[in-house]
Amino acid sequence: MATTNDLKNGMTLDLDGVLWNVVGFQHVKPGKGGAFVRTTLKNVLTGKVVDRTFNASLKVDVATVDRREMTYLYRDGPDYVFMDSESYEQIPIPPAVVGSVSDYMLENTVGTVALHDGAPLYVELPASVELTIAQTDPGVQGDRSTGGTKPATLETGATINVPLFITTGEKVKVDTRDGRYLGRVTS
Repeated sequence: MATTNDLKNGMTLDLDGVLWNVVGFQHVKPGKGGAFVRTTLKNVLTGKVVDRTFNASLKVDVATVDRREMTYLYRDGPDYVFMDSESYEQIPIPPAVVGSVSDYMLENTVGTVALHDGAPLYVELPASVELTIAQTDPGVQGDRSTGGTKPATLETGATINVPLFITTGEKVKVDTRDGRYLGRVTS
């Protein structure tokens, strides 16, 4: 149990049985009336973002979220199997929890898995990963100076937009948050 004065970014709150991450907060002390805390909260399961205001010193439940570094091993039916890097325990995680980060995961990819009461909440990958282009059409000679993009399929099966000069078999850096091409990987 904590008060709204103790809020910090990244803290997870349990409000009415729903888990919310604190994205932002601001203590407001108006000249008239009592102080309050204006917060921006993100639903851990759905990703919905809401603004909520609390009275200052109001007690709120802080959820215990265990963030562990885990390695993605393989698919088992629809589930993704992750292994805890410390205990070597293997945990199956459903596709709904893994979400869109599965587009950038290869076997042995290390990520952070958040658990609450033993149940996985979400999976986070590093901000960028290096993947190989599995297939892309060659760029047209006249188009090279325009700075345009073309679709390319990654080795994971995901499709991203890359510059026209990228060819099949090249290794590229991809932003895992929005799927943007970040650059070539030079060996």
